[in-house]
Amino acid sequence: MNHNNEVQSHNQTWQWSETNGLKYLVCDLLKEWKHGFFGKFHYPNLPEELVAALEPQASVYRVKQVHGNSVLNTHNIEPLVKSSDHDFAEADGIITQDFHQSVWVASADCNPILIGDRQTGKVAALHAGWRGTAQKIIPQAIALLQSAGSNLADLRVAIGPAIGGEVYQVGLKVAAEVGRSIIKNPELDDESVIKQILEIDNSPLLPDDNQDRLKLDVRRVNQIQILNLGVSNSQIAIAPFCTYQQPEYFFSYRRTKEKKVQWSGIVS
Repeated sequence: MNHNNEVQSHNQTWQWSETNGLKYLVCDLLKEWKHGFFGKFHYPNLPEELVAALEPQASVYRVKQVHGNSVLNTHNIEPLVKSSDHDFAEADGIITQDFHQSVWVASADCNPILIGDRQTGKVAALHAGWRGTAQKIIPQAIALLQSAGSNLADLRVAIGPAIGGEVYQVGLKVAAEVGRSIIKNPELDDESVIKQILEIDNSPLLPDDNQDRLKLDVRRVNQIQILNLGVSNSQIAIAPFCTYQQPEYFFSYRRTKEKKVQWSGIVS
């Protein structure tokens, strides 16, 4: 396995790795697990092919993503054999604790999140766009991990390549809906929510030239949600890549309007 092109972000090292000709992004925070954030290089390969770069013998689990906050356990999903005749469960996250199982999510501009528990070996893969983030899919997944015996201090969370806040323009209603997920008084009206979020240190909202729009950093909102649970910043890594601004590496629906995705997976 070759490692090159190291980049630092939030005190964590991200690097491109290559196995059997498959190039993918890895994060040092998840070095205890075989994992990868695969870019556009591998389109149209699916997880059942991509898993060969991580653990060829691992079973593959993925779901039909619906931009919600449902997280399923692999015990409730059939492992993938042939995708052509597979009936996918609807969800945006998968958790497993069984040996040699790989869980996967697809993304274009949304946040792909991989979580590992250092103590139990459990892992999770989540897909969080603005809707899933507003519905707090990461806290939902962490609550499920805790109910199955995980401790917050043992979790490691990597948020993979997604659209950057400096280019992700949204309407005021969307900004307020997502913002409500990180404040203590979400019953406030939209204008008050936005005002409160703008005052946060390193705010996930940025002003836009259009006064009816704002720029939204969904990655930062997810980071704040995790911190609000009591997880330390050293347990979180955010990939220093933007799917919209780096077309040489990633697909971006907002950039091209094409329904092409990259996959992210982790092996328990």
